[in-house]
Amino acid sequence: MNFPRPFVLILLSCMCSFACAAQNARMPDAGDAPYIFAWPFIETSDMSPRGGTTQGEKVSLQTAPTEAWKTLQTPNATSLERDRSAILAMVGAYRVSFDFLETVVFEPPFKPAKPYRSWSTEKVYIIEDRKDFISLQHILEMYVVDADGKRQGPFVQKHWRQDWAYQPENIYEYRGGELWARADLPAEESEGRWSQSVFQVDDSPRYAAVGQWEHTPSFSSWTSGPTLRPLPRRERSVRSDYDNLMAINRHTILPLGWVHEEDNLKTAGSGDKEITRAREVGVNRYQPLAEFDFRAADEYWQATAPFWQDVRTSWTERFDNNAELQIRKKCDGTSAFMKFFEFAQKLQSDAPPSAEARKAFIEKTLDCITQ
Repeated sequence: MNFPRPFVLILLSCMCSFACAAQNARMPDAGDAPYIFAWPFIETSDMSPRGGTTQGEKVSLQTAPTEAWKTLQTPNATSLERDRSAILAMVGAYRVSFDFLETVVFEPPFKPAKPYRSWSTEKVYIIEDRKDFISLQHILEMYVVDADGKRQGPFVQKHWRQDWAYQPENIYEYRGGELWARADLPAEESEGRWSQSVFQVDDSPRYAAVGQWEHTPSFSSWTSGPTLRPLPRRERSVRSDYDNLMAINRHTILPLGWVHEEDNLKTAGSGDKEITRAREVGVNRYQPLAEFDFRAADEYWQATAPFWQDVRTSWTERFDNNAELQIRKKCDGTSAFMKFFEFAQKLQSDAPPSAEARKAFIEKTLDCITQ
């Protein structure tokens, strides 16, 4: 589906690296007096959440344990088999909520920023599945109910990607200042563990970390070590007092969906001049949908998947050929992700660009933003 540039800009401006539109959930009005965890005595700060404000249509949630959960509980499975089943359990169709709240503020006046809250409906696809590597792509498909009660949409948007590698030899780490570097991992740090590498909507890197899966009859959970990452998109238009997040991630697989938790430190500067502004908790819930028409997302992915595969291949070649990469956000004054999105829209037209034109565009754009 093709959208006019103004709509795409509006949609992306409220995405963070996440989505702004929702299922059957508008953001609470101030009069709703939402309960905000751990700040009962804030008298002068407005703690009503910012973020997505659109209202989506009603959806049906799955109520019985998912087939993925049943597979994860298979008796006599090896640790590797359970790990793989846990990662693959994230595939599917979901209603998603994103919540971020500062829990500790380290500097005067010791008042938290507004919480962030957003919603989406999205589908997670398998891009690649090998014994020791799994790649998953998230695609948003959203329907909005306007002020007159009319249904608008579908609005389709490529979202984030997560790559999982078993016992990796290295990962690509963020070092601050838009600099990324390859980090070799000693065998004892990767043995029995998985790396999760997360990529932004244009397949540029977001963060990578290593952790180990834990499996119980009640849940399966993967927890990372502390990981540096750039300022998140949800903060870029509202915060200039910090540069990076130092984050610990946890992915927990449940009988009904999964939860991604973040324990974030907001930092500014580096070395002896580094300042920690606040600690933030993030909780992103993926609830499986019983019924939802993701046909538009399927059509988008079918039409654009070869293009995005070429994008991933080009990024991988640059990672493999460079121990370090400096990655700029813009090319010729335009955000790189917008250039990629606009080109991807052309692939659903009556006269899509050729494979040669596709690859030439990718190389030119990546040459412009990397060095």
